[in-house]
Amino acid sequence: MSIFVNRDTRLLVQGITGREGRFHTRQCIAYGTNVVAGVTPGKGGRKMDDVPVFNTVCTAVEKTGANASMIFVPPPFAADAIMEAADAGIEIIVAITEGIPVSDMMKVKNFMLNKKSRLIGPNCPGIITPGECKIGIMPGSIHRPGGPVGVISRSGTLTYEVVHQLSRHGLGQTTCLGIGGDPVVGTSFIECLDAFEKDTETGGIVIVGEIGGAEEEEASEFVRKNVTKPVVGFVAGLTAPRGRRMGHAGAIVSGGSGTAQGKVAAMRESGIHVCENLGTIGEFCAEVFSEI
Repeated sequence: MSIFVNRDTRLLVQGITGREGRFHTRQCIAYGTNVVAGVTPGKGGRKMDDVPVFNTVCTAVEKTGANASMIFVPPPFAADAIMEAADAGIEIIVAITEGIPVSDMMKVKNFMLNKKSRLIGPNCPGIITPGECKIGIMPGSIHRPGGPVGVISRSGTLTYEVVHQLSRHGLGQTTCLGIGGDPVVGTSFIECLDAFEKDTETGGIVIVGEIGGAEEEEASEFVRKNVTKPVVGFVAGLTAPRGRRMGHAGAIVSGGSGTAQGKVAAMRESGIHVCENLGTIGEFCAEVFSEI
């Protein structure tokens, strides 16, 4: 099994006619993702390769039955694109766009309170169920189908490194997703942990965090109370200077909170197996997950 996406997912791409949209749509199709539509206002009636393009998400859903969206819309218009997808009833919305203003994302969060859509991102690499469906910009070739490990990360590139090492050690993945590194994102660590805990094919979970915010501490408490499966944790930024932003917009330590040391301590107190050396995380996971 998997979480959120699978071979039955029907994907539309908002911003499909732009350079990035075209390139990554073709990559998703090559991987085997069922891309059924694209949306670019004013370009309805055209095709991107064999994919029909529509003016609105609502029309695309009506004509193709799309139930997931991948967003490659420039930052000033991305919030509207997310809300349009939610309003059209899209179940999974994956916002790849980086640099969406925080004020715009607050409007999105408020708008989606009464919607049934799930937002992944923004500023994320996307989500992949290996061998079934890839929605995003991750390199599909490094992923290994067949489980039993679920991967959740705030960082795209760290996700790739972890997945590559897991695959090299023979550990396939059920689903891997990046939740995004912005201060305001749609899907949290806790929601992903809950989904993996309920997924019968996922036997172990890897959570990749970084400095800034309190998401990792909250996730650790959730693991302590609700997760029965073994969890491996890694936190990037152990050597980061206090008060300096490192990478993502959300990765900034302010005051005495959000430090890597504090997150590592919270993980250990909750029974999470913490790997402090990213270069050995594949071997570390192989040991922790040897019984699953």
